[in-house]
Amino acid sequence: MHLKKILYPNLLILFILAALRFTGVDPVLQAETDDTKNLTKYHQAQRSIVANYFREPDLNNMYKTSIKRMVKAIKDSTLLVDGTPIDTTFQGVQINSIRDSFSNFEKAYLYISNNSPEENMTRLTEEAIKGMFSTLDPHSMYIEPEDNEQIQAEFAGKFQGIGVQFQVIKDTITVVTAISGGPSDQLGIRSGDRIIAIEDSSAIGFTNEMVVNRLRGEKGSKVKVTVKRPNVKQPINFVITRDDIPLYTVDTSYMLDEKTGYIKINRFAATTHDEFMQAVEELEKEGMERIVLDLRGNPGGYLSQAIAIAEEFFPQGTELVSTKSKNSRFNGEYFSRKDGELKEEPVIILVDEGAASASEIVSGAVQDHDRGLIVGKRTFGKGLVQQQYELVDKSSVRVTISRYYTPSGRLIQKPFVEGGEQYAYEIYRRDNAMNDASEFIDHVPDSLKYSTDAGRTVYGGGGIVPDYIVPSDTTTSAYVFNFSIRERASFDYVRSFLDEQGDAFRSEWENNFEGFRNTFEWEQKHVDGVKSLLLERGMVVTDTVSSPKFQNDSLFVPNGHFEEISYLVEGRMKAELARQIWGMQYFYPIANDIFDKTLKESMTLWDAVARLEALASGKAEANIGNLQNQN
Repeated sequence: MHLKKILYPNLLILFILAALRFTGVDPVLQAETDDTKNLTKYHQAQRSIVANYFREPDLNNMYKTSIKRMVKAIKDSTLLVDGTPIDTTFQGVQINSIRDSFSNFEKAYLYISNNSPEENMTRLTEEAIKGMFSTLDPHSMYIEPEDNEQIQAEFAGKFQGIGVQFQVIKDTITVVTAISGGPSDQLGIRSGDRIIAIEDSSAIGFTNEMVVNRLRGEKGSKVKVTVKRPNVKQPINFVITRDDIPLYTVDTSYMLDEKTGYIKINRFAATTHDEFMQAVEELEKEGMERIVLDLRGNPGGYLSQAIAIAEEFFPQGTELVSTKSKNSRFNGEYFSRKDGELKEEPVIILVDEGAASASEIVSGAVQDHDRGLIVGKRTFGKGLVQQQYELVDKSSVRVTISRYYTPSGRLIQKPFVEGGEQYAYEIYRRDNAMNDASEFIDHVPDSLKYSTDAGRTVYGGGGIVPDYIVPSDTTTSAYVFNFSIRERASFDYVRSFLDEQGDAFRSEWENNFEGFRNTFEWEQKHVDGVKSLLLERGMVVTDTVSSPKFQNDSLFVPNGHFEEISYLVEGRMKAELARQIWGMQYFYPIANDIFDKTLKESMTLWDAVARLEALASGKAEANIGNLQNQN
């Protein structure tokens, strides 16, 4: 019976459309087809919420908010509202079911369409869906078709194209680096090349979007690009065969010392566990006996990948995370399915306010089982799991299907009653890391206090509080450094340096990165050169200020201040030079050596890791409390 209800209406529609096509009526129905698609899209979005949301949604509020947002987006100011189907006073309208909602939305939609034929009804439908989702949690959302394609590619771990990182500089496409192993790299395209034509048509003046649209394409297809290379008189033509280009989620991996490996993960996509294990294997060959896993700024991603990474730190059968929902099909408990490759190795995990979701699953499991030390700043606080559903026009909706809980029972989701924007910007209102954690802990009710396996107190309701907190650097030395990044001074100076001296530099250093890392220093003329560039772009040296001060687009600094902190700008230039010569993964060793206070402090904490291991194994007293800030 149910099958007939599904099939018969669809078969009838197909029959009617086929009959109309044979009679020549089909072209007249184009606008109606668009309307049908929009109405179907609204219904699909609504149904995805009702069927999958982790708690009972308020249908009445969903519908009314969707209509209010749609009406607000109407451009026709003459359209009558009072007493019509789009009257947002909603007198007598009460939504108790999907059918009620869809029926009323259809009336509102057709009223606008029939009385304001110039309105873009697809755009209004999207606004209505966004309004509907605004009544839910901040992580449930509508994703437009063009954004959906990009997101899908990022989380699939690859896209298809020619394989370059680029920036548009002064209207010209400039190659920052050719992605290692990609088709451009294999043909010899390199950092500094300017792409001046694509398929014999000028590429000067292209926007980033135009570049992507012209250079990306199906695997196996070809594209001709014309390159102007610094110090080479004639343009060079390349015919590039597009291929799969990996989007790496492991930013970098290298040895911090003779026995400490470092791996940085930027998000959890389909390939993350494979990338992570490849990095582990390579570092173990170099002598890794302990590991620093950097999850700072990692917003999360696939739950399955977080579980796969987490289980590498535990013996088989260890609980890693659980999920709970109103829908039993989304409930689950996840345990390590094997003995992890790293189950015996000491571990430190670096986190900050940008670490969320899957990052918090990994660090929460490690903390709850006293498996390693969590270092940095309090994490974002996202304890919700989403699933994505595609709509009729290739757009998607992302719906929160469950909450996740760490092994101790913690829901680390922070409150979201303030609304989406306030919720997102909460991390920027936090005080320095030490005060933030103390303030948070002081206000956590007993109901949100939990115990690790060894009896340490941990907290729910607002992210993960690290075992060892490292405050941010708030000194005035950061002003010029941040100004130089904002003005792209380091990037542009390095780009000019390589244009003039790139061949000589490559000849000396290209096959000796470690030598470059340990011994390269900028000559004074280059330090003076970047200072001159900063002065051109708004830095003002003056006796009228005693410390750096922003005013409009300018940065005022006292005499001698640049010379005191020039090592920071030089360091950024050195890291940028590494990126443009060797690729992004080589940027981090240089930047970390010079700037990363948290990483440096973590390297002093291996004794604390050993004490934690003793506590977890029962060789130390379980009542020693939190390891917070013990050296």
